[in-house]
Amino acid sequence: MNRINFFFVTLFGIGKISRIPGSFASLATTIILYFVFYILNISPENILIGIIIIFFVSIYAINIFIKNCDEKDPREIVIDEFIGQSIPICLYEIAHQGVKDPNEVLIFYFIMFVLFRIFDIIKPYPVNYYDKNFKNGFGVVMDDVCAGLYVVAVLVLYMVFSS
Repeated sequence: MNRINFFFVTLFGIGKISRIPGSFASLATTIILYFVFYILNISPENILIGIIIIFFVSIYAINIFIKNCDEKDPREIVIDEFIGQSIPICLYEIAHQGVKDPNEVLIFYFIMFVLFRIFDIIKPYPVNYYDKNFKNGFGVVMDDVCAGLYVVAVLVLYMVFSS
């Protein structure tokens, strides 16, 4: 069971990459979701439901993982990046259902990836609030959820001002 939990919280070992594991996890998430939406044609609403389930499972799994760790947000935990990066991509897909220009989609996915990494690294409020005040699975996941919601806010503002 511990091995399954390890593979879950490290996103199948991506978290064990020695340099920038969070960025690799976000990139893998972006590629996986592009594949899921444009090759497998799975509904973004169904994926969002899956992300919500993963959110709750990950809080529990991270708490088990960090139980015997000195650090309460170890670098190898990257399931939170998966969740945070998934939020803007799923919401983008829900808001833009139908036929889309493939080049535009790739540009928006790239922008969402970069913005998420920026917000996850600089940690503006309330991202830093969860990062500093909750030293458990909830805090580990919520700072990335907030970073993902910042990306959504930036994209919504862009779409409002560009139309």
